[in-house]
Amino acid sequence: MTKWDAEYVPSTWGWVADQVQTYEASGGTEANTLRETGIPIIVMWTIGASSGLLRKVPLMRVESHGEYAIIASKGGAPEHPAWYHNLVADPDVRIQDGPAPSDFRVELVDGDERQRWWDLGVSVYPPYAEYHEKAAAADRTIPLFVARPH
Repeated sequence: MTKWDAEYVPSTWGWVADQVQTYEASGGTEANTLRETGIPIIVMWTIGASSGLLRKVPLMRVESHGEYAIIASKGGAPEHPAWYHNLVADPDVRIQDGPAPSDFRVELVDGDERQRWWDLGVSVYPPYAEYHEKAAAADRTIPLFVARPH
């Protein structure tokens, strides 16, 4: 038994729960874009830092050479998304980008590496630039993790 066998609790946001369910059931062939944008997504698995429950969240697919940017934007909100705390508590995640999930380890990056990934993220999903401005106005820097195969 592995930690990934923990009880799964879907998101309380109905559209997120529905997207994850459809994505997984179809092996990533359906519900694989952010709603009507046509921009591809991945599904990241984490273990709840407080609950110990399995959590799954769709994120923008920002990929380079088999690694992924995990951008904790929360739309530029003044606080980090709940899953940010899961990554800090346990950097081992699963990412599904297609038919099956694979194991990764995330690392919070800064400096030139963060800028390179941030620029790639904005090129994939331009609203990240607006999210940066909103977060900065609330005195928050959006955390950026890089997920590397583990």
